[in-house]
Amino acid sequence: MTVPPARPALPLRDELVGIEPYGAPQLDVPYALNVNENPYAPSPEVVADIAHDVAAAAAGLNRYPDRDFLALRQDLAAYLRVESGVELAPGQLWAANGSNEVMLHLLQAFGGPGRTALSFAPTYSMYPEYARDTFTGWVAGRRDEDFGLDPDVAVATIAATAPTVVLLASPNNPTGTALALATVKVVLDAAAAVPGGCVVVVDEAYGEFRRAGTPSALELLADHPHLAVSRTMSKAFGLAGARVGYLAAATELIDALRVVRLPYHLSAVTQAVARAALRHAPALMAQIGSLRAERDALVTWLRERGLRVADSDANFVLFGMFDDRHGIWQGLLDRGVLIRETGPDGWLRVSVGTPQETAAFKDALVEVAGL
Repeated sequence: MTVPPARPALPLRDELVGIEPYGAPQLDVPYALNVNENPYAPSPEVVADIAHDVAAAAAGLNRYPDRDFLALRQDLAAYLRVESGVELAPGQLWAANGSNEVMLHLLQAFGGPGRTALSFAPTYSMYPEYARDTFTGWVAGRRDEDFGLDPDVAVATIAATAPTVVLLASPNNPTGTALALATVKVVLDAAAAVPGGCVVVVDEAYGEFRRAGTPSALELLADHPHLAVSRTMSKAFGLAGARVGYLAAATELIDALRVVRLPYHLSAVTQAVARAALRHAPALMAQIGSLRAERDALVTWLRERGLRVADSDANFVLFGMFDDRHGIWQGLLDRGVLIRETGPDGWLRVSVGTPQETAAFKDALVEVAGL
């Protein structure tokens, strides 16, 4: 029997050899609380409005979409005016297929060979992948034991690494921790001293879930032209399946992103979905209050059972400590509850679900952990 010749190896980049694609487990379970989705689907009214606008967009799908999507940017500016009390011009907004693509645009424009992106761990595990994919160096500083950021540590790390991009998640993923604006200002001042310039990105993917009194970094935009604040419609709007992320910054920074984006990157259908959803922002935001209350009650419940819980301004809770966190994770999964095994050793993260989903998680955790 003739043995076929071996196929030549693909010329894969060395740093990608053996790397598994990013992604949380996608399992068919009764209670999926692992990827911080909004547990509430869009209402029938929102669905009908989206369907109407998508049908209208479909009639023109033989044409390319508006590549600068000015109408969507106007709608986003109007939304942020109400949500955060910040006045922005449409030219200060940018959007893409999820905040992942927004971040990629930022690293394409301001990262690259010989440049460095800096963040402070533990933080979002995709950040180093954005750096890798754009040939940008990656440095991870450290957060405090309570997952906050010491301003002195931030200043020293920026001075030592001279990054061109600093990524600050606030609320942070996977910890849920929000940064004080005073800390962000210290970082901005330190970044302003970096030779050649440095862009500071505050990733507010979970910004709408922040507790009362926690401000948005959007309030700092007017005085800091090297600041960018990113958001998403995946979480608060319950549109994870639509893939719409966006960013606010000075027009000069936005224009730099327009250079690196692929032509017509945001489809006409995506634009229609986002604009329809934004018209329903008041009703969609009304759900946020119940999710905040569910989160705060869950934090209290976990602490009352002797567990450590990170303060959360997001729609998830990081809790521990467990000698065998994988065993706890598996025990919950065996009972139909999928959470996330992420963050520092000994910690687990659970998304805030409906009251029924949260009750199922509590019951399973009591049984598995012996609480």
